[in-house]
Amino acid sequence: MSKRNRMPGLRQKGGIWHIEKRCRYATGGWLRESTGTSSRNKAEQILIRRLAEVEEESRRHEVAIFTFEEAAFRYLEEIAHKSSADTIAMHLDQLFPFIGSLPIAQVHDGTIRPFIEHGNERHLSPKTINNMLGVVSTVLNRAARVWRDEDGQPWLRQAPAQISRLSVKGKQAKPYPLSWSEQDTLFQELPRHLADAALFAVNTGCREQEVCQLRWDWEVQLPEMETSVFVLGADFTKTGTERVVVLNAVARRVIESRRGMHKERVFTYQSKPLGKLHSSAWKRAWKAAKLPTEPGILKGVHNLRHTFGRRLRSAGIPLETR
Repeated sequence: MSKRNRMPGLRQKGGIWHIEKRCRYATGGWLRESTGTSSRNKAEQILIRRLAEVEEESRRHEVAIFTFEEAAFRYLEEIAHKSSADTIAMHLDQLFPFIGSLPIAQVHDGTIRPFIEHGNERHLSPKTINNMLGVVSTVLNRAARVWRDEDGQPWLRQAPAQISRLSVKGKQAKPYPLSWSEQDTLFQELPRHLADAALFAVNTGCREQEVCQLRWDWEVQLPEMETSVFVLGADFTKTGTERVVVLNAVARRVIESRRGMHKERVFTYQSKPLGKLHSSAWKRAWKAAKLPTEPGILKGVHNLRHTFGRRLRSAGIPLETR
């Protein structure tokens, strides 16, 4: 091999080739050690290997930095099977413009403040903002206590920041249970796919996502009673316990009207599963039905559950026995 083609960084001492090579990954910026061989070719191979090893070792010891967005997507993957996944994804979409690109170690009350101010400008309720802040806390806690990088180190190598919540004392909106006439007027203003889902919800007490995510394979036939029920799994319900949804005559008619429209989901729109009921169509219908729109009054789908509960109480039936 000509000297022109020889790899630099080798010096021969006492017949043995030694490495003396600048290397930014080595301690002090130099790699200095013996190759243990008198062969120039073997020494060059050893030099190439050692440079790669030193670089790899250095990179392994670098602290991996994960952004909040990366951590959030990891969390969404873990909860994809839960009924709350869609709602949490919507919360995160609103958080990303403010903290998505930040390293998780930099997510704290100070960096979240612009998001809170933006939420206040949009007249979001303190409870809604707190729900989103709760998602932030969950992501940070999992990054510090559960998730590990390739070296087995926590994604967040410090105690997660304590995210402060807004005070909701005296500011929570009051539920608005519907009268029978208000229900009829509201449902007439809803498009068919939402009216079906709302009618089912107000007759079963199911929460919004329990209705949206309802699947045909959750239905259990009861031949001896000539009816069926839906069994919601423990990993799906808000309380974390399995629950049986009993159908009254109205809910049964809704189910039968939906049968055959979709092979997996009960409630759909244009052959796609419903993501939520509290949509712009719901808001327009609420306003068109001349229902209360002033601040301090709930205007969302959860009023259907309050309506269901009030009617049970009026009939002297505890909610737990529905």
